Amino acid sequence: MTDSYSQIWDLDQIFSGGSESPEFAAFSEALEKETGALLAELQAAGEEEVASDEALNDWTSRLQDLMARLREAFSYVGCLSAQNMEDRKATAWTEKLQTLSAKLGQSLDLYDAALALVPEERLEAWIASESVSEIAFVVRERRDFVKEKLPPALEALASELAVDGYHGWGENYQTIVSRIAIPWEEDGETKTLSAGQAFNKLSNPNQRVRDEMGAKWEEAWAGQADLAADSLNRLAGFRLKLYQARGWQDPLKEPLLINRMSRDTLEAMWEGVSGGMEPLKRYMAAKARLLGKERLDWHDVSAPVGAEGGAIGYDEAAALIKDAFGSFSPAQAKLAERAFGGRWIEAEDRAGKRPGGFCTDFPLTGETRIFMTYSGTPDNVSTLAHELGHAYHDVCVDGLPQFGRNYAMNVAETASTFAEGLVSDALLRAAGSDAERLSLLDERLQRASAFCNNIRARFLFETRFYEARKSGMLDVQALNELMVAAQKEAFGDALASWHPHFWAAKLHFYATDVPFYNFPYTFGYLFSTGIAAVAEAEGPGFHERYDRLLRDTGLMTVEELGRRHLGVELDKPAFWQAAVSRATADVHAFEALCGR
Repeated sequence: MTDSYSQIWDLDQIFSGGSESPEFAAFSEALEKETGALLAELQAAGEEEVASDEALNDWTSRLQDLMARLREAFSYVGCLSAQNMEDRKATAWTEKLQTLSAKLGQSLDLYDAALALVPEERLEAWIASESVSEIAFVVRERRDFVKEKLPPALEALASELAVDGYHGWGENYQTIVSRIAIPWEEDGETKTLSAGQAFNKLSNPNQRVRDEMGAKWEEAWAGQADLAADSLNRLAGFRLKLYQARGWQDPLKEPLLINRMSRDTLEAMWEGVSGGMEPLKRYMAAKARLLGKERLDWHDVSAPVGAEGGAIGYDEAAALIKDAFGSFSPAQAKLAERAFGGRWIEAEDRAGKRPGGFCTDFPLTGETRIFMTYSGTPDNVSTLAHELGHAYHDVCVDGLPQFGRNYAMNVAETASTFAEGLVSDALLRAAGSDAERLSLLDERLQRASAFCNNIRARFLFETRFYEARKSGMLDVQALNELMVAAQKEAFGDALASWHPHFWAAKLHFYATDVPFYNFPYTFGYLFSTGIAAVAEAEGPGFHERYDRLLRDTGLMTVEELGRRHLGVELDKPAFWQAAVSRATADVHAFEALCGR
């Protein structure tokens, strides 16, 4: 008997009362008071005095506590904003928390500056102490990074200005996307679809639906393009001015530092991707023939093919995911059951929600929350598995000090894409017909194309946009031209049409917490592909090593992570070439089922 799960999450377990919650207001007030007290103490300590071990221990403990509490608050408010884009109180809370985050950032800058003043020999002795040794890597990393930045007072000013500047322009995306209202005729009546509802239509099995929504989607974003261009230009302008003040010439310097990844690794990865694209072009050509087209349109890439059937029910998806996780790791299956049964997931298909999906953690509560709009497509099932992979990663780092829990986006995407792969592999093994097998292979190759073609297009666009932005603001036409050029380079001649306003529609270009919100996805996908190869070779015991790898993601560089847990060199092309080959290996089977 299949369990019946709610598709509406429970946020009252975190704080009751939504954006009007007295409990949350009191929590935030206490957080603000203690953050201010610590900032005042660090400011009073001065920038020239060498701190004692006792002071460093105290500051390290309090900073980590405040970071965890601020994360709890941001996660809660982010959930409120996502479930209802009209919740202006939640938007106001976001601004307050960003102001508080700026204060905490100032405290962290002063703390880092204090670390930099400690003589090397004494610092090493302190780092080796029992209370700090577990996060020694992070402490050294913070000490080195502060030397790359402006003096603490100037970094503090930049953080304060960013609240209404940088972060304000990023938040403007929420306002823009809330204005998207697409008229749609269905079952004899005209409905108004939100961006999230409309987006799901782009992967509808019906060609007419996809074509019609593809045109409406592009038209809707064209109508908001001037506002989106203003936001994107201001975001880039703020970053470039700050980077210039720090003496940074390369816009990728910060995202590489944040992702604990070398430029050599980034270039080796893209070399592996660009050199292995021919199989994916063959896949898209075969898919076009199946759909009766010479070439696919942009909105056809995610179109389902193969076995036709009804929508996959939410409870059915839950059972599939739990079984697939359990085939690899009992602990991962247990986490999935906890998430479904504990109402951690907001999946209801309704108006007013923002598009996309995410998983956010609540470090104090020890839970996560997953957001998406579920309409029963195979892609929805993949998204659900993806976000549950994030949730499992959080379980693996639970119990570490907060400094050690802050793993970067690229390795975060490893756990999520690995989870997607588990579900895909299980379904493919159980496929009962060629039509079903074709559908599953298509879903796998869609993911390969998303991470290797689509994400590469985003990276190419954003890299070139930042270079052009150094000379001034770009208008809508220029942004459209950059976007189409990037898509053509990433997909080659595989597509017949493009998505010029993709830069306006995609939330990731407006994210202010992680600049260049693109290449880490490809890293995670291909890194997880390499991990899958090791898991396949090693057998049932590998899941314990996998857990250790995930636990270490916030405690070392990605290059060290690869060497220690997988025995590979990530700054060389060989690993990435092999990963791309594995990711595209399904093309032969797909072509065979298509009859070439």
